Amino acid sequence: MLLSVIIPCYNERETIATVVAAVRAAAPADKEIIIVDDCSQDGTRELLRNEIEHLIDRVIYLDVNKGKGAALRAGIPVASGDIVLIQDADLEYDPTEYSKLIKPILEDKADAVFGSRFVGGEPHRVHYFWHRVGNGMLTLLSNMFTNLNLTDIEAGYKAFRREIIQAIEVEENRFGFEPEVIAKVAKSQCRVYEVGISYYGRTYAQGKKIGWKDALRASWCILKYNILR
Repeated sequence: MLLSVIIPCYNERETIATVVAAVRAAAPADKEIIIVDDCSQDGTRELLRNEIEHLIDRVIYLDVNKGKGAALRAGIPVASGDIVLIQDADLEYDPTEYSKLIKPILEDKADAVFGSRFVGGEPHRVHYFWHRVGNGMLTLLSNMFTNLNLTDIEAGYKAFRREIIQAIEVEENRFGFEPEVIAKVAKSQCRVYEVGISYYGRTYAQGKKIGWKDALRASWCILKYNILR
């Protein structure tokens, strides 16, 4: 079983080397690591070229910054593993939890597994009350249309059978990827599981990028990909 780990990154010079080291050390050992640099301007891509590129399987350098969805649109088609897992480059999610995230797929119980920061007993940083409220409202709205009972649609930790995610045409450029892919997975009638994960959230001063405009876009994406398509 080969696990393809796709790491979209933008301006993550302070964390990318640590993330790559953690991903390489995590089980399972048989992994393909793909980084998609979304036209970073802080020295991330120079660090990748000079110190990291030779340690991983593939780096894709985008010429224009468009967002997480655009980076994943570039990375997903080139993945060759049996399972494709999305790993953010900001250290908010722990690579030591890969085995837990992909277990339902390995046991042939699931086709897609979504991490949740709000179920299970794993540690998670406590902050940003209004983010939690907004996420809860978006999750409820999404569930109403998909008929799934997810608890955290905005969590960035997701794993898929390769044929499932590669069959999905990713259209969103930014964080709208999350509600878009959930809507399309739900329509495919594949088996979806949710797994509790730990969460080491960053502040905006530490580089957190998602904001209220992304919440508005996510609302539109829920309607667009569930009703208008």
